[in-house]
Amino acid sequence: MATEGTLKKAEFKVTGMSCAACAARIEKNLAGEKGVHDATVNFATSKATVNYDSGQVEPEYLSEVIKQVGFGVVTENVELRITGMTCAACSARVEKKLNSLPGVQASVNIATEKAVADYNPGLTDLGEIKKAIVGIGYGAEVADTGGADAEKEAREKEIRRFKNLFVFSAVLSLPLLAYMFGMLFKLNLPDIVYNHYFQLILATPIQFIAGWHFYRDAYLVLKNKGANMSVLVVLGTTAAYLYSVVVTFWGASIGADEVYFETSALIITLILLGRLLEAVAKGKTSEAIKKLMGLQAKTARVIRDGQEMEIPVEQVMVDDIIAVRPGEKLPVDGEIVEGYSSVDESMLTGESLPVDKNVGDTVIGATINKLGTFKFKATKVGKDTALAQIVRIVEDAQGSKAPIQRMADIISGYFVPVVVGISLITFALWYFFGDPGNFTWALINFTAVLVIACPCALGLATPTSIMVGTGRGAENGILIKGGEFLERAQKINALVLDKTGTITRGAPALTDLLVLDSVAGSEKELLALAGGAEKGSEHPLAQAIVQKAEEEGLELPVPHQFEAIPGHGVLAQMKDHKLLLGTRKLMSENDVEWESHEKKIEKLEREGKTVMIMAAAGKAVALLGVADTIKDNSTEAIHALKEMGIEVWMITGDNKRTADAIAVQVGIENVLAEVLPEDKAREVQKLQESGKVTGMVGDGINDAPALATAEVGFAVGTGTDVAMEAADITLMSGDLRGVVNSIRLSRATMRNIKQNLFWALIYNTVGVPVAALGFLNPVLAGAAMAFSSVSVVTNALRLKRVKLKS
Repeated sequence: MATEGTLKKAEFKVTGMSCAACAARIEKNLAGEKGVHDATVNFATSKATVNYDSGQVEPEYLSEVIKQVGFGVVTENVELRITGMTCAACSARVEKKLNSLPGVQASVNIATEKAVADYNPGLTDLGEIKKAIVGIGYGAEVADTGGADAEKEAREKEIRRFKNLFVFSAVLSLPLLAYMFGMLFKLNLPDIVYNHYFQLILATPIQFIAGWHFYRDAYLVLKNKGANMSVLVVLGTTAAYLYSVVVTFWGASIGADEVYFETSALIITLILLGRLLEAVAKGKTSEAIKKLMGLQAKTARVIRDGQEMEIPVEQVMVDDIIAVRPGEKLPVDGEIVEGYSSVDESMLTGESLPVDKNVGDTVIGATINKLGTFKFKATKVGKDTALAQIVRIVEDAQGSKAPIQRMADIISGYFVPVVVGISLITFALWYFFGDPGNFTWALINFTAVLVIACPCALGLATPTSIMVGTGRGAENGILIKGGEFLERAQKINALVLDKTGTITRGAPALTDLLVLDSVAGSEKELLALAGGAEKGSEHPLAQAIVQKAEEEGLELPVPHQFEAIPGHGVLAQMKDHKLLLGTRKLMSENDVEWESHEKKIEKLEREGKTVMIMAAAGKAVALLGVADTIKDNSTEAIHALKEMGIEVWMITGDNKRTADAIAVQVGIENVLAEVLPEDKAREVQKLQESGKVTGMVGDGINDAPALATAEVGFAVGTGTDVAMEAADITLMSGDLRGVVNSIRLSRATMRNIKQNLFWALIYNTVGVPVAALGFLNPVLAGAAMAFSSVSVVTNALRLKRVKLKS
């Protein structure tokens, strides 16, 4: 009986995939393994993601499954200098520890004091390798930091390979191209061009050297009971090539004299050109990730034992004190402990203005210090930094599948066998009925059908657009967690906005304190009492009262007892009496008479202020008015949303009069006031029940249930808290225009995907019948096949030019 382990996730960068059918085949083989819960393979990102039971299967075995199906897995290599080893037993211990890590194969040499490790970065990263060595009592540092990024290297290697094969194939194909034009236009060319043996000499290297990887790929696919684009290319070109060989040597005996070496050679040449252009274009789709990774500082100036030293950013540890000078990048996330400055956070949040930072403020790695010099304590390093989380979110999103892709995946799975069947039917119909006995014409049409069909365009249609769309979002401070949410956002027709912290700044200030009973105390005395009662509360309104009291230099009494009542206010035992501070409901529930002061309360509320009633010893003694200012771009964003045909709602715990005052200022007609935090999700649900596709925008804390209930949840981030689990889209800045941009980007991406799918489907739907009817030369069919996938990727790249407001 297999042991039950924990559910884990493994990622593999796969090489050698040529079309969506390859991805489907790997996915099928991985999903069929015992212990695998689910597997997703993305052709556009060349990434396989597997959720597996660690008690039943090991990630190394999953890597071998991918290799057995005929593909490669990208691994990285690192050489580490190990300190502290004294004998062979030490090196054996380090080696054993390293080899116990998922996806790591290592050897340790005691003589050179070095460890060489091959590792899968999707399973174990370099930091974890070094941590494992340090954990058993040894030191470790990278011996050579000049190694290139493995993924970039693999992409460049692929481009070089296709470029070399294309050049080789193109040079040999030129005389064959001349022959084709000579036959078409009856040109007077040198006799050697028309010589069958000369053409055989040119076509053979193209067929079996330039085209060798098609044969290898087709063999591995068929061996594993699959089919892909390589099978179509091999069948089509081999048929034309072998027929031409037969005619060259035995043409007279079979009554045929026309060869088609140019057909097989030019098809392979054109497809290689298409693959080269596709590889270059696919590299551009992941530029957003490269840009984000390029933001990372390389070194940090750390103060240890009173000494300032410059070290690689990988060696920075939590609680290290780091010095930053003007113009430098911050290496990691942290909190300022000395000095002050302004920091440019635009690369992460999209906010163009630098942000002032003082002692106690949080700073983010990869942002740029503008003017001052300061020191900060590292709080998040390595994988925990905001930048690392952003990269991770974008990588996950780019590797995810949108629901619209399911149709393309289903079609791709059956595509090649169907096309082979159609090509065989085409051959039979032409040979026996269309032009009886004309083997040559039947063969040409058979070949044309095989090489016109292209499953690649269909497979690339959705993932390339998702990659570029999510990347474009990340560059503008919009983190979209997956293709599914990018697809859903364009359907939103009702958007619910939380008021505090979303429409308004979320940092209210105390504007009024009206004394109702002078016997209870003076204005300052009552403010001190209110500040003392609210000091234990984290609510923004409470903080406004505390801040005002502290600004006045008042001494705040400490309550003997304190209770925060969510959505109502606070109850505190102050000196000899009970103090209440909150809403009308709180007063009514505690038998405090407040109705006689209604007119004063209404006056403040008409001014857009939130009014809190203060009661002492069972009697209302003061009214406190707190106002929250509206964010600079909220009105503009709400206007833009309405112009896009979206119904905008505001939801708040404030009373209706205060809520209406804010709503009028920003142009919102639909207001949901006096809604308790736990009821926000219910209000979103009501909108859904009325047939609306909802979006919810909130700060991700008390709005979490509503964010999760809505079709799409937008969390307004602070630049550090980027991993808000409840939200589907995180806005790195607090600017509401990010919501407008998200929906605009979603609409543009879905439009782009539909264009890609339309052209991919139309191309195949029209192309195959045209070829079967004998209206298409195989060489032209091969050219069309080669450029269909290039056109899809190029169209997806247009998303990089989508206009987003900043």
